[in-house]
Amino acid sequence: MLLRTVARLRAAGRHLLVGWYAWRHPALKWPGKLVLLGMAVYVLSPVDVVPDWIPVLGWIDDFLLIGVVLPLFMKLLPAEVVRQARKSARINKH
Repeated sequence: MLLRTVARLRAAGRHLLVGWYAWRHPALKWPGKLVLLGMAVYVLSPVDVVPDWIPVLGWIDDFLLIGVVLPLFMKLLPAEVVRQARKSARINKH
């Protein structure tokens, strides 16, 4: 179970990096940038569905957003944007 959790945390880090490069890609239109910005604001915001000051439980919504919602959103982006973002991040596969 620990190895699976570590693998998911690494994957989340890769998704964040690809999201960063996708945000900076000139072909990404404003709706895509707005969703990425909304996710970043939610993760960094002190206002959450489950407050961050609650040990472990407070981070679950952030991890779900990064680990589940971000990869699903990346599938909706233009393939060229994601390909270039992965190339910039030096990531071949998700």
